[in-house]
Amino acid sequence: MTVSLTAIIRAKPGQAEAMRKALLDVIAYVKENEPDTLAYHLTRSTKDSNVFVTFERFTDRAAMERHNKSPAVMRFFEIAKPILANAEVHTGDEIAAK
Repeated sequence: MTVSLTAIIRAKPGQAEAMRKALLDVIAYVKENEPDTLAYHLTRSTKDSNVFVTFERFTDRAAMERHNKSPAVMRFFEIAKPILANAEVHTGDEIAAK
């Protein structure tokens, strides 16, 4: 069953560019190394430039777990920890998609 993950990530003031770069590095890794990651979208809020949202789709829960344990995600957390104001993560089993 396809699994999705949505993360709402808020960088500390003055750290948005560092957060954007760290998230783009994850996407570059995903493109090269994760065939079971079906989609990985990154958006930046038009109301608050410190807020980023990822929407990620995986073939199954195991693929999501591999992604979350990948070297790219581990590096992201090392970079993000000191520049992260807060984050909210939601995972779910996909019900419908286009």
